[in-house]
Formats: sequence, structure tokens, C-alpha cells
Amino acid sequence: MNNSRINEVLQLVAEGKMTADQAASELSLTAPRSDIDFATLDHSRADRIGFPEVVYGLSKTPKDTAEIASRIYEHSGVVLVTKSSEEAFELFQKSAPEAVWEEGPRAIWADRRENRGLIPGIAVVAAGTSDLPIAREAVLTATLMGCDVNMITDVGVAGLHRLSGRIDELDSARVVIVVAGMEGALPSVVGGLVRAPVIALPTSVGYGVSLSGVAALLAMMNSCAPGVSVVNIDNGFGAGYQAASIVGATWS
Repeated sequence: MNNSRINEVLQLVAEGKMTADQAASELSLTAPRSDIDFATLDHSRADRIGFPEVVYGLSKTPKDTAEIASRIYEHSGVVLVTKSSEEAFELFQKSAPEAVWEEGPRAIWADRRENRGLIPGIAVVAAGTSDLPIAREAVLTATLMGCDVNMITDVGVAGLHRLSGRIDELDSARVVIVVAGMEGALPSVVGGLVRAPVIALPTSVGYGVSLSGVAALLAMMNSCAPGVSVVNIDNGFGAGYQAASIVGATWS
């Protein structure tokens, strides 16, 4: 826990807004704070690694998702739920009317923090419009982490001439996320053109033999272009978080 949070807790105790027991639990380095009976939330994660705990919504019930999100948002002032549902969003919105539902990536988010300067340097490149939901998850993640993200869409290898008109944007980026399904060739192409590290993000887009993104994943992992790393299939959150870390968002 950083000094700012310690001072905040002590001030709450002085004002009578927090009990001594609550403060002791908050300041403890060993005892986790138990919010709800089915989950122990990691409220100190932002102090340790630079951004609060993110909720993975898939396979959670809407009620449990909304309750977890509410507790995180109450404590952190920002929350992101990935791979979720509109039903979970509607339940969460009862406690956070300002919450937003992102249809494409099926994400829920809310942010009441004070505005701060955004860190430039991230480009997200989507091969096709079918890849946009996952690309938008990456954009949303990096944006909530305080980054100014440049989105470049529909520049896949089937029409590679479309990429040539965006080279200046790629050259100005400090890290490039390349999102592609099908044969997953685009990250190798971009990796051979730019100096910045490339995060390859395979999607489950493609016909039968693409194996729901496995073909793209293996192609990206076997890239001979230097500076290409790979995240898991449809893991837009992981790609966006890694890019934000590279440009320094977790150190702000």
C-alpha cells in the first residue's frame, strides 16, 4: 500500500468515517479484506501493479458479477468487466448509473476518477471488421489504464495495400497490437515494418480449419519477424494491459 492510501485511511479514521478495525484490516499486509462470502477481492492490486482488479465475467452469474464489480468500483473508482452480459450490466447499473455497456467486446466499465493526461504511443491494428470486438476490448483496457490509443481497422493481408497508407501512424507508435484471425499473418507483416514491439492478438474468426483461432495462434507464435510476442486467443484485455504496461501506464 502506498503512502497516499495510508494517509487517506488515517484521515477517514480521524473523521469518524472508518472504524479502527476497518483501518487495521485495510492497512494489513497479510489479512485479505473479505467483501462477500463467495469472493475475496484484491483491493490492493492497484497499489502493487498499477491498476485495480479486472473482473472476468464469463461463467459467473450476472448477480455475482454485478456484486463483485460494485465492490471494486466502490473502492477503486474504476472497474472493468470483460466477457460479460447485458443482464450483469443492468444489475450493476443499479448501483452505478454511469456504467457503460460495450456491445462489441461484451464489456462493462465505469470510471469516476478525475481526468488526467493520457499517455500516447499505442496503436491497435485490426485485420478485418470481424476482429473489431476483440480489438475494441484491447482499446478499452488500455484507455481505462490512461492511454491514448490509435485504432487502425480493416488492413488485413487480403488487401495489404490498405496498410501502406497507415505506415506513418505505425512508425509513431511505441507499441503495436495487431489483431487477426483466419491465417493470422498480419502481425508478421507489421513486425517486419516497425521498430516498436508488436503484440499479436489472435481471434477466433475464421472458417472450420482455423480451429476457432488455433491456426492464427500457432502462425503468430511461429512468426519469423523480430519483436513479436503473442497473447491468447480473443484475449483483448491481456493485449491492452501489456501495451499499457509497455508505455508506462502502470507507473503513473
